[in-house]
Amino acid sequence: MSEYTQRANELREQIERHNREYFVEDAPVIADADYDALVRELRALEAEHPEVRVEGSVSEGVGAPAAPTFSPVVHVERMLSLDNVFDADELRAWSDRVARGLGLDAGSVAFAVEPKIDGLALAITYLDGVYVQAATRGDGRVGEDVTRNVRTIRGMPMSIGAAGRVEVRGEVFLANEDFERLNAAQRERGEREFANPRNAAAGSLRQKDPRVSASRPLSFLAYQLVGDESAYATYDETIRQLADWGFLTAAQLVVVTGIEEMVARSSWFETHRHDLGYQIDGAVIKVNDLAQRRVLGTTSRAPRWAIARKFAPEERSTRLLAIEVSIGRTGRATPYAVLEPVSVAGSTVAMATLHNEDQVRIKDVRPGDLVIVRKAGDVIPEVLARVPEEGVARGAQWHFPAACPECGGALVRREGESDTYCVNPACPAQLMQQVIHFASRAALDIEGLGEQRVAQLLRVGLISDVADLFRLRVEDLAPLEGFGEISAAALVAGIDAARAQPLSRVLVGLGIRHVGPVAARALAGALHTYDALADADLEMLEAIEGVGPVIAASLYRYVREPEVIERVARLREAGFSLAEPEPERTAAAALAGRAVVVTGALEGYTREEAEAAVVAAGGTSPGSVSKKTYCVVVGESPGASKLARARELGVPLVAGEDFEYLLTMGVWRNTVA
Repeated sequence: MSEYTQRANELREQIERHNREYFVEDAPVIADADYDALVRELRALEAEHPEVRVEGSVSEGVGAPAAPTFSPVVHVERMLSLDNVFDADELRAWSDRVARGLGLDAGSVAFAVEPKIDGLALAITYLDGVYVQAATRGDGRVGEDVTRNVRTIRGMPMSIGAAGRVEVRGEVFLANEDFERLNAAQRERGEREFANPRNAAAGSLRQKDPRVSASRPLSFLAYQLVGDESAYATYDETIRQLADWGFLTAAQLVVVTGIEEMVARSSWFETHRHDLGYQIDGAVIKVNDLAQRRVLGTTSRAPRWAIARKFAPEERSTRLLAIEVSIGRTGRATPYAVLEPVSVAGSTVAMATLHNEDQVRIKDVRPGDLVIVRKAGDVIPEVLARVPEEGVARGAQWHFPAACPECGGALVRREGESDTYCVNPACPAQLMQQVIHFASRAALDIEGLGEQRVAQLLRVGLISDVADLFRLRVEDLAPLEGFGEISAAALVAGIDAARAQPLSRVLVGLGIRHVGPVAARALAGALHTYDALADADLEMLEAIEGVGPVIAASLYRYVREPEVIERVARLREAGFSLAEPEPERTAAAALAGRAVVVTGALEGYTREEAEAAVVAAGGTSPGSVSKKTYCVVVGESPGASKLARARELGVPLVAGEDFEYLLTMGVWRNTVA
């Protein structure tokens, strides 16, 4: 493997993880600027070294797959992302490309310039003027059904004066004042404050219980009308129509002609970013003429007629007091900076991530240094670099500790990885994070069992493992600080309800390395019970569609660990069936129970989007062809090995242009030789 291929693979893995953490879990671990840098590096690598490209690279992806908590919604028209530029020169270069694409002089193109609000993208559907559905962007093709929750948003029109099908797109957000009031209420209740408005808005909307969403002061800003654009000539006309229907729109939107006026207006938003009443992280520039947009078209992930100018992250300098290490649920040890508190991007920052051992070494920051702290995208603060101080002696270089700060166990850096791990499975820090993950929305979804509650239960000795949760009684909890009979009974009831969760959710909750929700569903769907899974050999696990050698090996090792065997036995004693129920079959699921493999590029889809569309239609989309494969959809530049395997097994090869027909009807019209 060449160094370029290796680096490209590393970047894709990181980007996929960060997409999941940002779009699905509402819990990003790196700043926007760092994420943007990873994507730019991957795109540059793929452009300079075409041999490293792979089908459906995440460099061309949009968002992330929908979370399993909500029903999937297939978007009639893809929800694209926006390409980014980071300064005026890049913005001018983009506008020059737009002008050339239209065959016009750059000075004659009209642009609409508006704020880039930092929220959660939504698509709201109306039929004959009546509100019928709301969905998140998801991966652009398949989103999450949040219809009931969106009904609770203040000012959301439940009816509009339009015939036929109309879709309104925009962002759910929290205004600055509402965010401050929400955090003040959290403090009064002794609960954890929200980190930033974007994550608070996303987490508030993506709740199983609409009453929780209703309790949060969410707002919706509309910026696109889909399905009725033929009645309008320009974008600003559609925005006026949305406003007439009762939607909140960006009052600061201005239409300008020519490049320099457009650049100046985008710079205005950077100067006034704190004056708008809500968080923005850039300006969006769009071609105003709708007919010109149709001429320019789109790429697989973004329109050519629009761009986002991302603002430079805000930076401040402060003193680095110490470098500490935190331990996560997998044992990963992450260094972080303890800072002299400083106000950055509107909030006080006292800690900032240093990512890993290599980053500390590369940046060469040491306790006592004056450092630059960046809060990019108002997400997670990071130490950017040290500020040289002439004549000031520096402290000793920091070295990664050899022992875990929580349990004293060994810290080990695995070969070929940048991360360091505590390898003691009894580490209390790992245990705390494991229990938090076990109870999380993506896993067992235990209402009321958040970080503070878990820490309290561990501190008083009521639990020492996830299985201990199911031995808790009301009389154990009621005497504890912050509890009473009612709250104790509610938590016990929530824990009791978790016993009914299917095997796939339990597998996610156990936190098995490499086994995420998709792999967990594939494993549980194929083997049905934990006993069958634990008895399966490596060959059997690898043969399951959607499970490869890495996942199979990780699971094989995991189920044989003595502490895991004991934990699972205790869960069984607690009343878990550790089985996966048969999925419900509906007429709408055209591919119910069928495995469809996609190879090659399909117009309008990345690989991830195509796989998500198959899943949304009731099927599975494994990465390899087997006797169980229903068909193989063949796009441009298909994989030769998949074609050969399909022909060998007699699996039908379906023409790529029939993909959407297959999704709808469950059959195809055209095959390829």
